[in-house]
Amino acid sequence: MPRSVTTTLTRSPTLVEIWQANAGGRYKHEGDRHPAPLDPNFSGAGRCLTDDEGRYEFVTVKPGAYPWGNHPNAWRPAHIHLSLCGHAFSSRLVTQMYFPGDPLFEFDPIMGSVPVSARDRLVANFELGLTQPEWALGYRFDIVLRSTPFET
Repeated sequence: MPRSVTTTLTRSPTLVEIWQANAGGRYKHEGDRHPAPLDPNFSGAGRCLTDDEGRYEFVTVKPGAYPWGNHPNAWRPAHIHLSLCGHAFSSRLVTQMYFPGDPLFEFDPIMGSVPVSARDRLVANFELGLTQPEWALGYRFDIVLRSTPFET
């Protein structure tokens, strides 16, 4: 089922790019050797500019978990990569958005590298009001550019 991801950024215009695995957990990339099938109708990437209020929206599929091979039975949880570029490429921010309730969070190296008190910032919120009836579930993932969880 398609998923709608909506977010609000504090600065505009911002170039927002996403990339992700397909619903089977496979990237459309020659280096991805996961045996899950590729979907010929899914590129796994998107790009747009935020509007005057810093908002954007993507409609995509929920990515599947995939093995990452760093140790036996290691899996990455469902996530979408985001790249944000403001007025210059040198101001690029790259992050990941996770979906709520994933049982793989505790095993994920990216999630584990973030202080426990800030991990919820990486998880989108399901919002019924953003859901498109009979088409897509809606999630909100607000990105606020202030300070990092490592700053005091």
